[in-house]
Amino acid sequence: MTELLYMDDSYLKEFEARVVEVSGDSVVLDKTAFHPRGGGLPEDTGALIKEGRKVKVVQVSSEGGRVLHSAPGHGFSVGDTVKGVLDWERRYLIMRMHTGIHALASVFNKRAGALITGNQVNVDKSRLDLNLEKMDRALIDDVFRETNTELASGRTVKIYYLPREEALKIPGIVKLAEAAPPSVERLRIVEIEGLDIQADGGPHVANTKEVGELVLLKVENKGRNNRRVYFTLK
Repeated sequence: MTELLYMDDSYLKEFEARVVEVSGDSVVLDKTAFHPRGGGLPEDTGALIKEGRKVKVVQVSSEGGRVLHSAPGHGFSVGDTVKGVLDWERRYLIMRMHTGIHALASVFNKRAGALITGNQVNVDKSRLDLNLEKMDRALIDDVFRETNTELASGRTVKIYYLPREEALKIPGIVKLAEAAPPSVERLRIVEIEGLDIQADGGPHVANTKEVGELVLLKVENKGRNNRRVYFTLK
């Protein structure tokens, strides 16, 4: 199992770790701050460094509790100590987008009872799919305005852990229409104070002011009760 350092510190830019497995271009470390692709988030990129030699990390994935860092031409061996360095500009954009999409989903849920049917965070633009019964552009525009007001108010974003049974008793903790939180004893909770609370495993900013403004780009019909909104940050 790889220890996931980003779960407790989203702002960790560098770390030291030990190589525990090598398979072709992929390197498994005993701990990592690189977030793997999954859960609607892209992977982190960056570099692994040993004795001044830097190798690019181009893809990161998770498999059976192990995080695989694809670093072509790495030349590392099991037991090596390496320094991991994240592409911080990319990671910080992902964090801002991720916290923003939580806030947006929460306001949609509050205003229309909508649940999330899909989402994808990217560094340039992101999308959120919702089970809205009808295409109501006035409602969508209003939700974006309200979300931006909430973000600008500077709400604290807290990360903590709760026993699964206790967490699932919290109203609104699950906002996914067709999925439940992972079957683990303790759930990681991301709470935007006074606005949103969700079980979530990805990196976030510490205050909603860091997100900036969500800018609606496009709205699409994706089925009888499914609407997709695309947005970027300003």
